[in-house]
Amino acid sequence: MSQLRVCCFGLSLDGYGAGPHQDLTNPLGVGGVQVHQWHIATKTFQRIHGDGTVAGTTGIDDAFEARGLENVGAWIMGRNMFGPFRGPWADETWKGWWGDNPPYHVPVFVLTHFPRPPIVMEGGTSFHFVSDGIQSALRQAREAAGGKDIRLGGGVATIRAYLKAGLVDEMHLAISPTLLGGGENFWKDLNLPALGYVCEESVASEKAAHVNIRRAQ
Repeated sequence: MSQLRVCCFGLSLDGYGAGPHQDLTNPLGVGGVQVHQWHIATKTFQRIHGDGTVAGTTGIDDAFEARGLENVGAWIMGRNMFGPFRGPWADETWKGWWGDNPPYHVPVFVLTHFPRPPIVMEGGTSFHFVSDGIQSALRQAREAAGGKDIRLGGGVATIRAYLKAGLVDEMHLAISPTLLGGGENFWKDLNLPALGYVCEESVASEKAAHVNIRRAQ
């Protein structure tokens, strides 16, 4: 059966997945880009997102970045990851941060309180807007994934909701040695042992401490 996986999710040392004041200018919040330096530098990230001028690093960070792309048949993400706007879809010209050819290349299910027609993009990416909850999004993603895994993207609130429901099978967190001081805290009132999760792997590079957490069988 396909797995619901959190991969390459960056946290600051004080537990924030993004900085404060997220907006069009600061999609990761003020200072939030610091949390992602570990994977921006990797060979895998540069191959997908780069302009060809940077070869990218190999090693521990790149291995985790590449692992996050394996066997993914669909994505789920929160509206906060899709764009900076809240409330009803006043302007449906917004199609995400990634241009005409987003880096997903599979169906992506966006959690929202406000329905919107699907968007078909170049390269195999399609965005589907789910307004009837996390269980519905997971059910639709499983059907679309065709037996492959579903990757669960941010933001923090989306991952926390699936964790509290006991639906995440595996979670890789990359904890960067930086302090943001504010934003949305990942760990607040979250008791992973009580939810049945255990840490099965921990390894550090110069830029991040990588931990892999799995739901106990």
